[in-house]
Amino acid sequence: MTHDLLDTARAWAEADPHEGDRAEVLALVEAGNTEELGRRFSGPLTFGTAGLRGPLRAGPAGMNAAVVTRAAAGLGAWLAASGHAGGGVVIGFDARRRSDEFARISAEVLAAAGFAVQVLPRPLPTPVLAFAVRHLGCVAGVMVTASHNPPDDNGYKVYLGDGAQLVPPADREIEAAIGAVGPAREVPVSDEWVTLGDDVETDYVDAVVRAVDPSRVPADARSALTVAYTAMHGVGAGTTRAVFAAAGLREPVSVPEQDAPDPRFPTVSFPNPEEPGAVDLLLALADRVGADVAIAEDPDADRCSVVAGGRQLTGDEVGALLADWLVRRGVRGTYASSLVSGSLMHVVAEAGGVPSEETPTGFKWIMRAGSDAAPLVYGYEEALGYSVAPTVVKDKDGISAALAVALLAAELKAEGRTVLDRLDELAEEHGLFVTGQLSVRVDDLTLISDAMARVRATPPATLLGRPVEFADLALGTPSVDAVRLLGDGVRVIVRPSGTEPKLKAYLETVVPVHDDAGMIAARGRGADELDQLRAEMSVALGL
Repeated sequence: MTHDLLDTARAWAEADPHEGDRAEVLALVEAGNTEELGRRFSGPLTFGTAGLRGPLRAGPAGMNAAVVTRAAAGLGAWLAASGHAGGGVVIGFDARRRSDEFARISAEVLAAAGFAVQVLPRPLPTPVLAFAVRHLGCVAGVMVTASHNPPDDNGYKVYLGDGAQLVPPADREIEAAIGAVGPAREVPVSDEWVTLGDDVETDYVDAVVRAVDPSRVPADARSALTVAYTAMHGVGAGTTRAVFAAAGLREPVSVPEQDAPDPRFPTVSFPNPEEPGAVDLLLALADRVGADVAIAEDPDADRCSVVAGGRQLTGDEVGALLADWLVRRGVRGTYASSLVSGSLMHVVAEAGGVPSEETPTGFKWIMRAGSDAAPLVYGYEEALGYSVAPTVVKDKDGISAALAVALLAAELKAEGRTVLDRLDELAEEHGLFVTGQLSVRVDDLTLISDAMARVRATPPATLLGRPVEFADLALGTPSVDAVRLLGDGVRVIVRPSGTEPKLKAYLETVVPVHDDAGMIAARGRGADELDQLRAEMSVALGL
């Protein structure tokens, strides 16, 4: 077995087109480090509906020049076989380590395969790339990013010509096409590709501002708003400032330590606004400048988090607030959220007389909600992803969402209210919807599969003392690796994370609120019930 592993590693190194990556593998071979080689040659990175994502390291189980070369070649072969030979492909990249290199490699490979390749001019947000696919009439787009993953990761996200992420079976077909690619060193390359100018970003900014329509908020209200902001060491700051300026808002006050792109993400443990401590600097800045609202984007700016009144709102709270704002604006059409997101948005939509849909997890499904009679006008997922302008970007977009949050806050401030006041009003009208998670990060992925098997075999009959019905969503269409427990005022969804080694249980309880005096009591009861749900689900999952 050891001899076979060493031979496999030597063969990979021989075919690796990158001198540094090749030397990295050969050094492990020379050292006889079969433990590390075993990790790197345990199998190729899986090409899922979000593309590739993994640690920056040589070998098939990492993000490196050889893996990206083969991924681009496989994508090109699949596009050609699907009738898109010679079409346009646009490529974007963030500021992570090697992102620009991987973008260049992809351009060279796809250009050699006969595609008209255009590359964005510098590190830019993922929503700009997603916008560019349809704006430029391309058959596909590639974004080199690992979004909010740890610093040592990178990724390769693919959009098709409709501007949306892949859905099955395209991901499996592309993965098979990648597997059929020969040695990376033998893949043809060409320098017949072009670098775009700033026009695409400018057109994106204009399109977002037109779609969200700040003119419906009085100019003096817009100019009176103070927003604290962080790009979290990512690439969103410049584009976000351009959108705010075009919308007549003051320039957001930015966390200086996190404003410029830095692939080390030195001020945060994880560059993810959901992680504990990630928005501490933003909270401090908001307090210093007396901000009306504070906004954190993740490093590729496709998600955003909101802070108001000194606390970070949940994704479900922001999702419901934005839905309520759009309904009150008269935006008609379908409102959609993923099945792991909270229920309040659907209640708000029903009260506003607009249809809503629940989709499988991920924006690849959310963006496909709606119908010809009621097209999608808004979508969100609890993991801080929002689409307030799906005609502009058919994916989550933290920049247009930041604009919408700012305009909502400006409207409320002009009326002497805050976003927290509006949340309280929604709770008084519909009940206090309290959501949270039980999230467990693991090193051994078998712990996740074991926990899922356990809850499927012996699901709890009650939660919070109330009977619950069990549904295995893997048996539905499309099949989703998740289970649902649903009762009166209580709901739990359990599923593995699609991008990280985590098992997640999404918890929700609904507490009635009868008057202003009852709000504090309702919050206390909701927090207690959420804690109890965490404890009960920990037992049910064997954690």
